[in-house]
Amino acid sequence: MRTSPLFMASLYFGMGVVFTYIAIQSAEDTVWNFITVLLAIFATLDFVVSFRLIGLHLKIKKSKNKK
Repeated sequence: MRTSPLFMASLYFGMGVVFTYIAIQSAEDTVWNFITVLLAIFATLDFVVSFRLIGLHLKIKKSKNKK
């Protein structure tokens, strides 16, 4: 069974939200410590992947409607 791109996009978006929350909680004195920046980078990558998967889902849906 295949997983749909929309389902995977929602998982990646949720992981991005979780990484953002953990990054906010880990900021103590400044935002520029290693762990906070690393978590923010992971969150950014997850959001980018989720938006690309949503675009893929829309492209697949559009191609199915043409047939």
